[in-house]
Amino acid sequence: MDFVRNLPFISIILSLFSGPLSSILNGKWAKRVNTAVISVIGLMSAAVLVYVLHTGQEFVYYMGHFPAPWGNEIRVGILEAFMATFFCIIMLLCMLGGIAERQKEIEESKQNLYYIMVNLLLCSLLALIYTNDLFTAYVFVEINTISACGLIMIKQNGRTIEAATRYMIMSLLGSGMLLLGICFLYDLTGQLLMSSIKEEVQLLAASGQYHIPLIVSLGLMSVGLAIKSALYPFHAWLPDAYGYSTLSSAAILSSLVSKGYIFLLVKIFYRVIGFNVVCDSKVINVLFVFGIIGMIMGSVSAIKEKDIRRMIAFSSVAQIGYIYMGFGLGTEVAVVASVYHILSHAATKSLLFVAASGLTDASGGSRHFRDLTGAGYRNKPAGVAFTVGALSMVGIPMFSGFISKLLFAQAAMGHAHKMLPTLIALAISTVLNAVYFMKTVIRIYTPVPKNPDEATVNVLPTTECTNISAKEQPVKFVTLILFIILNLILGLNSEPIIRLIETGLNMFG
Repeated sequence: MDFVRNLPFISIILSLFSGPLSSILNGKWAKRVNTAVISVIGLMSAAVLVYVLHTGQEFVYYMGHFPAPWGNEIRVGILEAFMATFFCIIMLLCMLGGIAERQKEIEESKQNLYYIMVNLLLCSLLALIYTNDLFTAYVFVEINTISACGLIMIKQNGRTIEAATRYMIMSLLGSGMLLLGICFLYDLTGQLLMSSIKEEVQLLAASGQYHIPLIVSLGLMSVGLAIKSALYPFHAWLPDAYGYSTLSSAAILSSLVSKGYIFLLVKIFYRVIGFNVVCDSKVINVLFVFGIIGMIMGSVSAIKEKDIRRMIAFSSVAQIGYIYMGFGLGTEVAVVASVYHILSHAATKSLLFVAASGLTDASGGSRHFRDLTGAGYRNKPAGVAFTVGALSMVGIPMFSGFISKLLFAQAAMGHAHKMLPTLIALAISTVLNAVYFMKTVIRIYTPVPKNPDEATVNVLPTTECTNISAKEQPVKFVTLILFIILNLILGLNSEPIIRLIETGLNMFG
C-alpha cells in the first residue's frame, strides 16, 4: 500500500493528540504547535489530493486493517482531499489574521485552552470529511459542537456566554435529531458503514418496503444538520456567536464549522441514501423553501444592523440559505453550485471578518457604522479587503460570489416548478446584499469632516481614531492579501474547480 494512503488517518490522529499536548504548554508554544499542525496537515492533505488526482480513483483505509463489520473505514476521493486541503488553508489564515486580537481578548492563562479547542475542531472537521462510518460521523459532530462552543465562550463575557448557551441548546437539538435518524436507519438496514447502508437503502427503495420509516430517517438527519448549520429560522445563536467572539473564532465558525455539517449532509445524500432516493422523497422541497426564506430574511436582518460584525453574521444566514436552496433544486448541477458556494463563502466571509477587525481597530475599537466613517482611509489594506469581500458577496464578476450565483441561476434554468422562485430569490437577495454591503463600503470611504460641527453623521473624535498601516500589523496585512488572492482564484479560475467538484460527487455516487 502506498504510504500516502495513511495520511488522512495520520492527519486526524495528529490533530487529535495535539490538543492534549497543548494543555501542558504555555500559550506561546501552544500557538506554535497549532500553526505547525495546521500547516503539516494542509501539506499532507494536498499530497493526498495530488495522489487521488493522479490515480483517478478513491481509496479506502481500514482502521486497524480490519474490514467491516469489525473495523472502521476512511474513504478518500477527490472531493474529500480537496475539502480537507481547503479547510486547512482557511483555518490557518483565520488563525494568523486574529493573532493580535487573541492576545488582547483572551487571558494569558487560557491561551493554551483556546488552541486545544482549535485542534479538536480541526480533528472533527477532518473526520467528518473522511469517515465512511455514519456513527463515527455522529461522534465527531459532537466533538465539533463542544469545540465550537469553547471557541465562542473563551472570552467569558455576558454576550459570549449567552451565545454559547444558545448554540449548545440548538446544536443539541440538531444532534438529537441526527442521532434518531441514524438509529432508525440502522434499524432498517443493520449497517453503519455508509456504502453498506446505501446498498440496503437502494433495495428497500426498489421494493417499496419501509418507505415511511426511510423518509422519516432522512428527514430527521437533514433537519438535524440544517439546525446545526444555522439554516433560517434556527439561527438565533449565530449573530451573538459571530459578533462577540474573538476574531479567529468568528472567522472559523462562519467559514468552517457550519460547512463541516453541510459536507456531511452531502455525503448522506450521495453515499448513504442515494441522490435518486433523496429526490424522490421530496425532503429536498422542505430544504428548498427554508433556503429561499433564509436568503431573504438573513439579508433583511443584515440591513437593520448597526454593528458591522453582526451585519456580517446575518449575511451568513443568507448565504447558508443559498446552499440549501441549491440542495432543494434536486439536480447534480445545483449540488455542484452549493458545494462551490461552500468554498466561496468560506473564503469571502473570513476575509470580511478580518477586514472588519482592521476597520474597527482604526475607529477606536468601535464596531458601529456611525464610528466607521473614513475607516477605509485610516486602514487602507482593511478598506480594500473589505471592498473585495463586499463585491464578492454582491456577485460582481471576477470574484467568487459571482460564479456561485451564476451556477445557481444555471441550475434553476429549465426546472419546471422551481426555476421562477429561484431566479426571483436570487435577484431579490442580490439587491439586498448590495444595499447593506455597499452601504458599508460607502461609509468607510466617506471622508471625515475637518470640522465635526459640520458633520452630517456621527463620527469619533480624531484623537480616538488611529491610522493603521501595513507595517504596524504585518501578519494581518499578509492574511488579507492571501484571502484576496484566494477569492480571485475562485472567481477567475473556476472551471477546473467546478470539474473537480463534479468528479468528486461522481465518486460519492
